[in-house]
Amino acid sequence: MACNIDYIEHLCNVLSSFGEVRYRKMMGDYVIYLNEKCIITACDNMAFIKQLPCLEGIMQNVETGHPYEGAKEAYILDTSDHILLKKVIPILWNNLPFPKKKK
Repeated sequence: MACNIDYIEHLCNVLSSFGEVRYRKMMGDYVIYLNEKCIITACDNMAFIKQLPCLEGIMQNVETGHPYEGAKEAYILDTSDHILLKKVIPILWNNLPFPKKKK
């Protein structure tokens, strides 16, 4: 089941306090960019983030899953937990690379 646009717009609204947010549809689901870094994969109306070592302590008790078949396991981010978001989003953004420029 793909994400609905209301969920994507809600995610973007929640993340807007952290910077410039945009989304891009990819194969029925979406990726969410924060200040031009891809930070969330949204599938089935759930927000997935990479399992980075720097997040292990903060995310140790959260649910995990696979955003789509063949994807690596990822943390499922509870976007209603604003305290968790204030901790996770800056760490995530600081530890993810900018997308590579296309030639």
